[in-house]
Amino acid sequence: MRSSIRIPGLAPVLAGLGCLAFLSAAPVPAQAGEVLTRVQRSQLLRVCIWPAYYGVTFRSPRTQELIGIDIDLSAALAQDLGVKLEHVESSFASLIEDLRSDRCDVAMFAIGMTAERRQQLSFSKPYLQSDVYGITTRSSRSIRSWADIDKPGVKVAVQAGTFMEPIVSAWLKQAQTVVIRPPQTREQELEAGRVDIFMTDYPYSRRLLDKADWARLVSPPTPFSVMPYAYAAKPGDEEWLQRLNGFVSAIQGDGRLAAAARKHGLSDIVLKR
Repeated sequence: MRSSIRIPGLAPVLAGLGCLAFLSAAPVPAQAGEVLTRVQRSQLLRVCIWPAYYGVTFRSPRTQELIGIDIDLSAALAQDLGVKLEHVESSFASLIEDLRSDRCDVAMFAIGMTAERRQQLSFSKPYLQSDVYGITTRSSRSIRSWADIDKPGVKVAVQAGTFMEPIVSAWLKQAQTVVIRPPQTREQELEAGRVDIFMTDYPYSRRLLDKADWARLVSPPTPFSVMPYAYAAKPGDEEWLQRLNGFVSAIQGDGRLAAAARKHGLSDIVLKR
């Protein structure tokens, strides 16, 4: 199945500004059956992904190949629909606008079902869930455990637009929150010593620990903020949402979700039927 990446000129601007402007906007209505009709007529499914998401939708810097659970499952959805697949580059910061402006038909990169996003988007039933984790360096002297994070002088990085951003900002009372926006990355800021730790989720942490020998995981002692992950779509199209829900139920039941999760090391966060 052919897959390609389309890189928009607007995305970097939106990523820099974040998605707050769109959170207050009124939902864009969609005609019943609009998306599914368009997909069937064009014989093309456009899937928004974030190609920096380890284990989920990640572009290998060595081969440029897209790998991850939702790369596999987006191909499965296109196959079920009997259409070709196109991957459209997106991010958590530009996600809402990308869907509302019809740049893609569905976002498939483990979207956290936050209250803010629920106001602007439709979500399928969840298929994964994750808590919040910290990543620091093995040589760090300031961060040895979760209790060391919220202390004076500690700089805690979060990726702009992720569900961790508001959670961490509200949690920290003494440490400083540092919001990372492209082209900077959390890993670069940590390795350069400009932050002491960055917060992420299970998929990103596991893949990073597999690849970076300098990284050390800092886990919460008890569940901190567990978030369900789902696929997101433009609101107002119930027929398309039902089709996505049917797909999630199907992959949960026939083993495709379990197999994709096992392949990419995410079995521990799979939600079963």
